[in-house]
Amino acid sequence: MSHAAYDLIFYTRTAGCPFVTVAKKVLADYGVPYREVMIDRDEEARQRVLTWTGFLSVPTIVVAQPGDVLPISEPSFLEKGATPRGIDRGAMITEPSYEGLEQFLIKHGFISEVSQP
Repeated sequence: MSHAAYDLIFYTRTAGCPFVTVAKKVLADYGVPYREVMIDRDEEARQRVLTWTGFLSVPTIVVAQPGDVLPISEPSFLEKGATPRGIDRGAMITEPSYEGLEQFLIKHGFISEVSQP
């Protein structure tokens, strides 16, 4: 089930990453559509992720208005130097676990419930 009101933006890079692999598995398992933005091919996107997370952390997943790439609301505060890993910051989550991304998708209406194994 896709939430037509919002887009899911998946900030990533061309080089592989275990967190990207996990997040893509969740999205594939649930059939959730998303748009990829490559931070190593888009300098503005790279700077956005650096500003939001303090690092070049991927994936950084954002709930955006249709056609946009910015979060629908300002991400909650993150202390300078603190890891963004797995922290639900409102309309943004970075480097989530499988379960963490499931909960984020439920919260934003992209899926209705966690599927049982």
